[in-house]
Amino acid sequence: MRILIAAAGSRGDVAPYTGLGAGLREAGHDVTLATTDAFAPLVREAGLGFRSLPSRPQTYGGVQGRRALMRTAAAFVTELGHGFADAMAPDTDLLLLSTTTAPLGRHVAEAMDIPTIGAYLQPTAPTGDFPPNVMGTRSLGRLGNRIAGRLALRMADRVYAEAVTGLRRRLDLPPLGPSEVRRRQERANSPVLHGFSTALVPRPSDWRRGLDVVGTWWPYVAPDRRLSAEVEDFLAAGPRPVFIGFGSMAAGHGERLSELAVQALRRAGLRGILQAGHAGLAAAANDVLTIGDVPHALLFPRVAAVVHHAGAGTAAAALRAGAPSIPVPVAADQPFWAARLAATGAATEPIPFTSLTAERLAGALGRVVRQQTYARAAAVAARHMATEDGVGAVLKALG
Repeated sequence: MRILIAAAGSRGDVAPYTGLGAGLREAGHDVTLATTDAFAPLVREAGLGFRSLPSRPQTYGGVQGRRALMRTAAAFVTELGHGFADAMAPDTDLLLLSTTTAPLGRHVAEAMDIPTIGAYLQPTAPTGDFPPNVMGTRSLGRLGNRIAGRLALRMADRVYAEAVTGLRRRLDLPPLGPSEVRRRQERANSPVLHGFSTALVPRPSDWRRGLDVVGTWWPYVAPDRRLSAEVEDFLAAGPRPVFIGFGSMAAGHGERLSELAVQALRRAGLRGILQAGHAGLAAAANDVLTIGDVPHALLFPRVAAVVHHAGAGTAAAALRAGAPSIPVPVAADQPFWAARLAATGAATEPIPFTSLTAERLAGALGRVVRQQTYARAAAVAARHMATEDGVGAVLKALG
């Protein structure tokens, strides 16, 4: 089967599909991943075909208010809509669509008469179990959560409205707004597979048929990939260090975060590994190492704890490694994942990015490293995640 996976956004929105795609390829399918040019090396390293989608705005990974984030997202999906049809090939047998690309890909699929399956990294369908993942973490009660979930979907529809209008016009399809298409998908119980662990989010009992939680899709890591000699030497030189990184978040805050991180580590009496990321974290000291891109799957099992922005992928990677976390959510769905992580017992209570200080971080580091309850909870979650087979569930859905 010729499968096109379409994904867009930050690295955390794309990397999981390299692992999913590699698994489908190993099962005999011809797999191509359509995403932005920045991630072409990740796609090709996984042995997948690559097709280009328009790049995201440079401000997408910064620290923004909700209104500014909505404007940025609307601009992004409008550009994405212009390029989406170009990424299609007439011989495609199936489209696997991410949360970001599904509202566009469904129209392309309609025009080309291609079946689709949603492959989401976030729970977006309304439920009484929790509020929408982009609306904070405070429960509004079961009815209130469901109402808020519907409101969040309508807000997303507004973000995509202009892009959908232009795309349907280009594809010679009759006018149809995002809300109508979404409701049509819901009535048909169209399949959506969610690539996260039930250790973090059990499948809500009030979800419609066709919505399933299948387990995490892990970013592809080459079988012969190893940590560098520099990292191995640092790990061997003393007690397990703490990993500190913010991924594609916190651009422009590197100097402050670096100083804050070093101060917190020194107060807690711990060694640290800083991952530069988009923030540009950096420190030069015998007890602190600065690194670039390193697979979490290789490093996290070797650290004492993980301080991170609570992106879905990083949160899951820490749990998989049995490493306790200190979540510092920055924006978007990160407060949701931070709260979910804390609810497992494998993480401290989240420290909002705007409230982060050296004192608060040092206190959290002291608790998470020295109180074994966090590590034990992480180990329990890791064992649960080991029983899940996210790629196998997609293969089963393909029939």
